Amino acid sequence: MDLTDPPRRARGESIVPMINVVFLLLIFFLMTSRLAQPDPFEVTPPDAGLEGEAKSDDVLYIDATGRLHFDGSEGRAALSRLASAPGKTVQLRADARLQATDLARILRQLAEAGLTHAELVVRPQ
Repeated sequence: MDLTDPPRRARGESIVPMINVVFLLLIFFLMTSRLAQPDPFEVTPPDAGLEGEAKSDDVLYIDATGRLHFDGSEGRAALSRLASAPGKTVQLRADARLQATDLARILRQLAEAGLTHAELVVRPQ
């Protein structure tokens, strides 16, 4: 009768440190990333030869028919919501097919709402 202890198996490498590193990387990327809302409708900006950085985080979307969208509101509600926004500068993401007369009308409405500066978002050529 053999009463000796059976030989012990070698312990495998623990993967817990690797899992910790993966979760730390995930937390790092979640903390440093900036999530953006999807566009409310398809807008193709016009082309332009000049480039510049946008200075405002408020974005007013305008489609080819002149429909307005800002922060979940459309039409007149979008204008009133935009007027109550803290900044007085707004980015205009207007469709390239939008008529200039419609854009001029919208700019007048923005001025009446109290906005002092509008930036038109364009695609570089």
